[in-house]
Amino acid sequence: MNTTAQYTVPLDGIGPVEVTVAEYGAGQPFLLLHGGAGPQSVSVFAEKFAAAHDVRVLAPVHPGFGGTERPEALAGVSGLAALYGVLLDQLDLTGVTVVGNSIGGWITAEIALLKSPRVSGIVLIDAVGIEVPDHPVADFFSLTMDQVFQLSFHNPEPFRVDPATLPPAAQAIAAGNRAAIAVYAGTAMADPTLAQRLGSLEIPTLVLWGESDGIVDPDYGRAYAETIPMARFQLLPDTGHNAQLETPDQVIQAIWNSADTDFSAFAR
Repeated sequence: MNTTAQYTVPLDGIGPVEVTVAEYGAGQPFLLLHGGAGPQSVSVFAEKFAAAHDVRVLAPVHPGFGGTERPEALAGVSGLAALYGVLLDQLDLTGVTVVGNSIGGWITAEIALLKSPRVSGIVLIDAVGIEVPDHPVADFFSLTMDQVFQLSFHNPEPFRVDPATLPPAAQAIAAGNRAAIAVYAGTAMADPTLAQRLGSLEIPTLVLWGESDGIVDPDYGRAYAETIPMARFQLLPDTGHNAQLETPDQVIQAIWNSADTDFSAFAR
């Protein structure tokens, strides 16, 4: 069963925040966080994952994305992490695995640092957020959309879209998404303190990386995994930055194989 719900989440220092959450399936809970490509970049994956296994996938829209409202005071990745921590409390979920792609992976890392007992494990899919010498995050804001597609996919052709051909409403949403990325992540898409803080984590972590990722290369991903004591790194062939969109079956298999082996905390 696929549904969409609206939640009003009270957030200290900001007030009530409206969050739209798409939900798929039933069973072990997974919180799925999209990146700058927007909520549509995780919807197919969420549906396939819920159909393949007894899982409940909750996929929120970050406020400001997809045409939603963003409170002015909600202006950073740490704020989004706090928002979703409160949402998990509000929904009274336990044994949650948090999965995030790109900026969503950065939010996932910050959620883990909150050390909520509700979160049992995390999966980082081509995440941004740390600084790695000689391996910078691609400067998204200096790229044309065609260049973004080229860097984001092993084979960009099935995903390439000319923004000029989109209807005005879709162009407005895309512009809103771009503005939200700048507010939450900044132009560098990194926090110089994050890598050191991740060294305190004691949580099962799977770091999945597209072998063809041109936004953040595989060595950046390996460095990410090395910052987290319990992390395991896995490279995905024929895959770019948006692995859950380009090769969703690979991602599902990798997560589920880890649940059966290293990630004993991912109870079924």
